[in-house]
Amino acid sequence: MWTKKNIGDLTGKTGIVTGANTGIGYETALALYEAGADVVLACRSEQNAQDAEARMRAQGGKGQLEIAVLNLANFGAIREFAQTFIQKHDKLDILINNAGVMIPPGSKTDDGFELQIGVNFLGHYALTGYLYPLLNATQGARVVTVSSMAYLHGKIDFDNLRSEHSYDAFREYAQSKLANILFSVELQRRIEAAGDQVMSVAAQPGANKTDLSRFMTDEEYGAAVERIGDLMDPWQGALPSLYAAVAEDVKGGDFYSPNEPGGYRGYPEKLPIEPHGLDVAVARRLWEWASEVTGISFR
Repeated sequence: MWTKKNIGDLTGKTGIVTGANTGIGYETALALYEAGADVVLACRSEQNAQDAEARMRAQGGKGQLEIAVLNLANFGAIREFAQTFIQKHDKLDILINNAGVMIPPGSKTDDGFELQIGVNFLGHYALTGYLYPLLNATQGARVVTVSSMAYLHGKIDFDNLRSEHSYDAFREYAQSKLANILFSVELQRRIEAAGDQVMSVAAQPGANKTDLSRFMTDEEYGAAVERIGDLMDPWQGALPSLYAAVAEDVKGGDFYSPNEPGGYRGYPEKLPIEPHGLDVAVARRLWEWASEVTGISFR
């Protein structure tokens, strides 16, 4: 089985992990830092980022840590984060689009999009787009976009991306995670078409004990555990993202997941993406919409 002990020396590598202050993001950033990478902890709250940095330093690592405020619900804030990063760094080896929100009460981003599609997908689309020139200038750079097995239940409703008509918390969550799969695969298609050298990979962490479930009632949480079984600790849920970010046999367009049936538990393995996650027409329409509303074309 593959764990973070299998990660080689990452000294000299630079990475960004969004949502690095807690859960899967924290464990992902910690493992990269322990292996020698210089890691930017990109978090919505500066205080939470500082707290995470202090905990990581106390555990020890071979790399360097840097904190930065990143609000994925605001395009202007994303642009500011990216501009600041580019001013300070001349390379970006690993971008892990990890941060997310799950089944919140109906709400919108600062730019007027349903919160889950806005943060989970659009925010990371914009971030990757702003950073893409630097990624493409860094030999061997990888973009890892975190999805969920909830993508299996997702469908992109192009007429309701601002909650114009209705809101269903799980429906919109599944939609956002399908959008992440479609984005990751479409990005790889465009990389190959352009002859660029970046690699785009998707991952999903399985079912884990994190605060992503904070909007679930006790009854909903209990029912979920009864249905899917015991939840993993976050360090194990971080392994698919880490594998996608550093393993030598990874290829662009791959999707990594815990290996037990259902994808809820286990250790990283490559999984096939279901056909609706590979739909070229939907992926292109989603990309064109994201490009239009963000003003980012990746070129």
